[in-house]
Amino acid sequence: MIPSGDWDVVVIGAGAAGLMTCLELPRNLKVLLLNKNIDVNSSSRWAQGGMASVTRPEDSFQSHIQDTINAGAGLCDRDAVNLMVNEAPKCVERLLRLGMNFDKDFDSLATTLEAAHSFRRVLHVQDRTGGALLDVLGAHVDRQQNISQIRGVEVTQLWVESNACYGVQVFHHNRLYWIASRAVVVATGGGGHLYANTTNPPQACGEGISLAWRAGAVLEDLEFIQFHPTALRLKGAPCFLITEALRGEGAVLKNKLGVSPLGNLPGKDLAPRDQLSRALVECMDSEGIDFINLDVRAIAPEKFQKRFPNILRRCMEFGLDPYKTFIPVAPAAHYWMGGIATDMNAATSIKGLYAVGEVACTGLHGANRLASNSLMECLVFAKQMSNIELNHNMKVSGINNNLSSEDFNQYYKDSQYKLKDLKEKIEYLRDLCWDKVGVNRAEKGMRFALSQINQEDNAINNDQLLELLFRQNKDSILTFKYKENERLRLLLDLSNRKLVSSLLLKAAIFRKESRGGHHRKDFPQKSPFWECHSSQKKGANISTRPIKT
Repeated sequence: MIPSGDWDVVVIGAGAAGLMTCLELPRNLKVLLLNKNIDVNSSSRWAQGGMASVTRPEDSFQSHIQDTINAGAGLCDRDAVNLMVNEAPKCVERLLRLGMNFDKDFDSLATTLEAAHSFRRVLHVQDRTGGALLDVLGAHVDRQQNISQIRGVEVTQLWVESNACYGVQVFHHNRLYWIASRAVVVATGGGGHLYANTTNPPQACGEGISLAWRAGAVLEDLEFIQFHPTALRLKGAPCFLITEALRGEGAVLKNKLGVSPLGNLPGKDLAPRDQLSRALVECMDSEGIDFINLDVRAIAPEKFQKRFPNILRRCMEFGLDPYKTFIPVAPAAHYWMGGIATDMNAATSIKGLYAVGEVACTGLHGANRLASNSLMECLVFAKQMSNIELNHNMKVSGINNNLSSEDFNQYYKDSQYKLKDLKEKIEYLRDLCWDKVGVNRAEKGMRFALSQINQEDNAINNDQLLELLFRQNKDSILTFKYKENERLRLLLDLSNRKLVSSLLLKAAIFRKESRGGHHRKDFPQKSPFWECHSSQKKGANISTRPIKT
């Protein structure tokens, strides 16, 4: 059981956003950090490239602002961009004080160039910046007395009454129960694992989006998925990010004839990720191949080994020597620009509910994120948690339909789903998203995917195991047999994935244009009419919100 007590803040997720949030919350607050993983894995840890900040004299805030807006294809909210860019150097100083060892060029911080940046402004720690960041933040969280971190905890519902959040429902070990708190911060990451080809770990499945939607929070811009142009595409090897910092240091893309597949694309190998991904997909389709070659030979071997040791190690593990053969790469789902709508204080539309990191939609990224702005966004908006507003304590009130642990035994026997069935349905759903709402989309394919999801939605959502979960009394504790846990987790995972995939599809069908990470073959042009955010809320029709200029 999680230690009982009066928690001030529950933070869901222990990646960069969750850890930094814990460190920025006032020290007098009692904080509970809930980590779904039992290990240290997270999407943040997989981040290779770095974090963007103005640190060089030839660079400027205005340049970073303009690069972010240009990449965002007309949908960036100016206040969010200004906040992130202006606060970024302060966050760098904060990290240095915490012990972050960025790479250096003599006495100065080393920087690299990434796609769509005008200057070398990306700070890094070799090719493991995310891992280095989490090591530093995690060590400080572990030492802070007001923070308790619990691993292996799955948050299954948000406790919301009268549009205010008072805690969470959790599934921990073999128990299902509620935890009260005065505020909740969702920092669960994105939804890249909704796709068959992705650079994200399995837990990046849109869980936070599902929690917020079911609680009644507003979501924005779910149609905008960033596909990273260069992920390893090698038979027998996992989909592994090949950072664009390689191209910033001189690596180039080549088709099967050994020439650039990018034609007249402005920026060539360092074009914005959305444009580059589409160009590579078009090349692969026209040539009937499933990968593009990445030639790294312009980078000196000594520099490659020093700057990109993890990429070199991973390639060699699969018998691939980058200096003897090209690295086969292809686009993969990487980052979600949309998410839970927040203001500049990371507050959602529900009082006492906050969202930080990839799960949030701050308006910073618009239709396409500028490379290496994501880790910095986590830090900047976590900093806003120093001014968090708390709800009053909520007394537990009795709720009808209280269910006992004994009820579960019968529900478990009656459930129509076997573990194998659930796993197969999840993989089918991932293939469906990749095929119908991937780099290129069209209404016919998206409506087909939506119809496939809808066919089983009622059966999934009305399954008695989920009925048990969603009807639990706030003051009860349900204890399951350990052998029953995996089925309930998989059933909830599938239910969440179906919900979030359908929300993504509905948003993508709604926006009848192509812009940034949303490219429709049936509406290939950008339209001034759609210079707005899409907005979704449970019980309401999808709508739009104006850009904040």
